[in-house]
Amino acid sequence: MRHCPATLRALTDEVATLMLAVGLDRSTLFVQSRVPAHTRLAYLLECTAHTGELNRMIAFKEKGRGVASTRASLYTYPVLMAADILLYRPEQVPVGDDQRQHLELTRDLALRFNATYGQVFTVPETTAPEAGARVMSLSDPAAKMGKSHGDESGTVFLLDPPDVVRRKVSRAVTDSDVGADAVRPDRDAKPGVTNLLEILTACGGSAEGITTYAALKAAVTDAVVAVLEPLQESYAGLAADPQHVRAVLAAGEQRCREVTEPVLAAAGDAMGLG
Repeated sequence: MRHCPATLRALTDEVATLMLAVGLDRSTLFVQSRVPAHTRLAYLLECTAHTGELNRMIAFKEKGRGVASTRASLYTYPVLMAADILLYRPEQVPVGDDQRQHLELTRDLALRFNATYGQVFTVPETTAPEAGARVMSLSDPAAKMGKSHGDESGTVFLLDPPDVVRRKVSRAVTDSDVGADAVRPDRDAKPGVTNLLEILTACGGSAEGITTYAALKAAVTDAVVAVLEPLQESYAGLAADPQHVRAVLAAGEQRCREVTEPVLAAAGDAMGLG
């Protein structure tokens, strides 16, 4: 999609700062576009992928629906995602439900590459959290919560202040059930309530003893705010020192270049390009 380069850079800095704020300071953080091996391996994997596989990818179908034309990069993006993963030879990859299809493609490409050219890649297993694997929109529980559908009222952002979180959760879609067992998980019959229950559990709360939607929404608000407040406090401190964040990313970039270059070379050699 069209984008403003300056906005993209600002959002990249914001996401990096958020990642540090949530406690990923001991992980290797880097800007993917600064590590050339990602796009180079993506092309080699495109030579392994089939158009039938890419035609079946749900994200491409959904984002291309109702649009006059879509960019080729959206069509091949799942292969780039596979390269993002396979370069680091992970044994397990934690994902949400909406990314399972991408992981299956990654596994298929790794298996096909290894069978055709020799053992280069680790074939990763998929892992998912017990709760919160797919967080749905508060305003439309049939759609995933996210930043790209244009309805911010249904999305809780990590930097939303408590009053905004409270307003969004209070307006969350539930249903007309007012019985004694109204607050219960049922993905088909009560998608909105089920979503709130999953958010509550994922944020460390409990629905024990809750029998009304008002009480459920209050509990969800408290649990979400309890998670976000320390994150936002840490973010404010990090945002005041952008040079530190950029230094962390630079160190991560160097580390990733060291890790990925041998894997890229091994893939190229296996294909006869070395």
